Order: sequence, then structure tokens, then C-alpha cells
Amino acid sequence: MTVIRTAETDADLAAWRQVRQEVVPGERNPTVAELRAMASPRRLLLLAESPEGHVTGSGVADESSLGGGYVSVRVIPAARRRGIGTALLLALARWCAADGHATVSAGVQDPGSLAFATRFGFAEIDREVEQVRTVGAEPDPVIPAGITIVTVAERPELWEQAYHDVYDTFGDMALTSTPTVPLAEWTTEWITTPEASFLALAGSAVVGVASLLLDPDDPGRAENGYTAVRRAWRGRGIAGALKRTALTWAARHGIREVYTWTQQGNDDMRAVNERLGYRYGEVSIRVRAPLPLPGSPLPGQHG
Repeated sequence: MTVIRTAETDADLAAWRQVRQEVVPGERNPTVAELRAMASPRRLLLLAESPEGHVTGSGVADESSLGGGYVSVRVIPAARRRGIGTALLLALARWCAADGHATVSAGVQDPGSLAFATRFGFAEIDREVEQVRTVGAEPDPVIPAGITIVTVAERPELWEQAYHDVYDTFGDMALTSTPTVPLAEWTTEWITTPEASFLALAGSAVVGVASLLLDPDDPGRAENGYTAVRRAWRGRGIAGALKRTALTWAARHGIREVYTWTQQGNDDMRAVNERLGYRYGEVSIRVRAPLPLPGSPLPGQHG
């Protein structure tokens, strides 16, 4: 019988990472230290184990920045179709319901996962598209007049200022609602490499941001972090200059490929990426369901 338990120790977190790495090898995987930094009373990491103690799956439940709860379930290919995903999903959904959420969302990227989610009442609400860029001999960026681009490593005091200066851009992400991003999350989760995180300055104001999230498991790949330009400064080539700066940095540091996820309805950012030579890759479907899920009793009920 499968055992579902909380991931608590560093060894547990390393096992949690290993499942994620096996199931989605093309996505950046947070390190054990980053998982520790993301810990909160509202966040739950689970492991699924066989009777022999082999880890067969993992899951996470948390509060979604778009409202409601969020869950993600992963089962290694060799252990699928044994009810492990169902056991993880129901445990995570109960956690979200106990945390007071009326709905729960998740992301799926293949027909099998979508069919699995549909059985539990999930329905599509939006999509993200992956855009991928091979890094070559990159030209230096053309910086618009009046703009200076610096790294967070050079000006660490500007990272908190950037949060306040660009916060309004979260409302332009073509999502079903505007994300809620606390300052503590911005300072710990939205940047991983200060020297590869870039700020566009107009005088003393931060008017744009971009970054690269390096991959500890594949140093030759990196993910584009949040890229945004304040509304009054758009149409001047700042977003392209920030992305070019990131590509140039990548080329100088041995990165062969970068990728990004962009909301399907965010035409402006997708167009910037297209002009820079990004090609399209996977599609991720965001789904949502009311709580409790079928087969998952409300907190305090038995079942």
C-alpha cells in the first residue's frame, strides 16, 4: 500500500526534487535550499512511497497568487496507473480546503494529465506557451536613449524598489485575475542570480526588469525570469534591450538555450520574443476545480 507523507528533511526534499526532475526534466527544479526558503505554514510538500520505501511520486499544495489553492502532482512513469496520483491529489486538495480555499488550480501539459484532472472536476481557465531560444554569438544590446541597464548584483538596493516601481505590470499578464505577489516572495523567489538579473533605469526610477533563472541540474539551460516594462515606457525598445542583455550574458557564461513561459493572450511579450528568434515549444493548460474534489471530504468529515 502506498504511503503518503510530508517531505520534511533535506533527504526528503532531495527525493521530492528527484521525482520532479524525472517527470519534467525540461523545467528548472528548485534546489533544496530554495525549497527551504519557500517553506510556509500554508505550503505542503508530500512524498508517495511504496511499501518497500521507494519514492514513487510527489506533490505540492500552496496558496495561489491568483486566488484559491494550487496543487501539483507528479508520479514517476514506472509507478503510474496504481492510484498514486489520485491519493496525492486528494491529500493536497484536503489541505487546500482546510486552509479555507473554495477552489484549487493546477497546470497540465499533456492529454493524459488533462483527462486525469477532468475526472476530478477541473476545467481549463487559461494557457501558457513555452518559447525557446538557442543561444549563439549574441550581439550587444542597443540601449534606448535615456536608459541605463544595471544588474541587481551591482545595485542590490534597487531590487526592493523595483518591486514597487513595476508592481502595476502584474495586471498586464493576461491571466484570469491579477497575481498577488508579497514583497517577501519577490525578494526570495523572483530572483536567483543577482548578476543575471537586470534593471532598466530612467534616472533613479526602475522602468523595466528581466532576469535569468539558472538551472542547477543543467548549467547549459536557463529560464527567463519575469520580464516587464512600466506602461508609460513601453514602445521604446526597453523590453528588447533587457532581453538582449540577458541573451548576451547567457552567451558569455556558457548557456546554450534559454526558455520562457508566456500567457497565450500576452501578445506584446510573445511578439518581443518572436523578434528575438524564440521558437514555440510546449503548451501548459491551467485548470481549476471547486473544493472539495469528488472523493475528498471536507475537513472534519470522514471518508
